Amino acid sequence: MEMISIEKELKENSYPGRGIIIGKSADGTKAVTAYFIMGRSVNSRNRIFVEEGEGIRTQAFDPVLLTDPSLVIYAPVRVLGNKTIVTNGDQTDTIYEGMDSQMTFEQSLRCREFEPDGPNYTPRISGIMHIENGGYNYAMSILKSNNGSPDSCNRYTFAYENPAAGEGHFIHTYRCDGNPLPSFEGEPKLIGIPDDMEAFTDMLWSSLNEENKVSLFVRYIDIATGTYETKIVNKNQ
Repeated sequence: MEMISIEKELKENSYPGRGIIIGKSADGTKAVTAYFIMGRSVNSRNRIFVEEGEGIRTQAFDPVLLTDPSLVIYAPVRVLGNKTIVTNGDQTDTIYEGMDSQMTFEQSLRCREFEPDGPNYTPRISGIMHIENGGYNYAMSILKSNNGSPDSCNRYTFAYENPAAGEGHFIHTYRCDGNPLPSFEGEPKLIGIPDDMEAFTDMLWSSLNEENKVSLFVRYIDIATGTYETKIVNKNQ
């Protein structure tokens, strides 16, 4: 698979929706993840990321403007021991609870489908990072409607064992803007992952569409020690 420029990819797409990046830093020492949210409606744009324990949660920036919390308020990131879960919805909790009960990542998601927000039927995208004894692997999942039909759920899981230094994968909810919004298609996209967390965060944030971007989370985890650094950027301050 050809590596693409994540900067170019984001700058040329005004509405990829919500996106997950997972990979390994160029020097091979850090497990890296990023998650961003975008919005077209007032309800979607009225959000910020806040830290909650070792993870994060979405929160209404102005509680008065919150009309329907069901698909916009959730914990995108939770940590279960040596596993970091990153998703675009409340399936974060489903994965956490399933894996805490000795289920696999894929098994945990069997009870979930795409979001019930027809006609878009937004895909549920999820990622799991596993760091143990100096080793690191990750997997990504997408649950999507069958070509826009809610009658069937198509389930795809992509697993990456011993990922190469400087490489990562990017998956997002929508191919582009539209009415209805067209779902992401194909494998997660191969992108480069730099060592510099500040520069990576700045590049991602500046590349997202200015009108539609809402919040960004970036985390670099030391594979040897499990310690991590986190950056959160919110458009609403």
